[in-house]
Amino acid sequence: MVNPRIHRLGDLQLRLLKILWQHGPASVADVHARLGASEFAYTTVATMLRKMEARRLVRHREEGRRFIYQAAVTAQEVGRSTTADLVDRLFGGNLADAVSHLLESREVSLEELDRLERLIQDRKRRR
Repeated sequence: MVNPRIHRLGDLQLRLLKILWQHGPASVADVHARLGASEFAYTTVATMLRKMEARRLVRHREEGRRFIYQAAVTAQEVGRSTTADLVDRLFGGNLADAVSHLLESREVSLEELDRLERLIQDRKRRR
């Protein structure tokens, strides 16, 4: 399997991507407003989007004098690479250890356990 690009995101970067994933292409002003205008300065949002574009996380097009940003990566790509990176760095690539840690450190409902069992059975059938 080809090693996908690793997306290590800070909290603000992830929040900006979530806005773009949920609402689609948006200007800096639109992203700033959806983020909560009082929490971060407009210039902070603009700077972060430019930095994210340099990392190929977002891209923009120009509409007049406005830059309209859109996500250049999907939520699935970010989730997959972030999870793989976490399992590799924290658990030495051992998925069973990662799952065991989650099962021991979180409350897990019977419904979630049933779903996990179904996912494991589905994976076994596909092998």
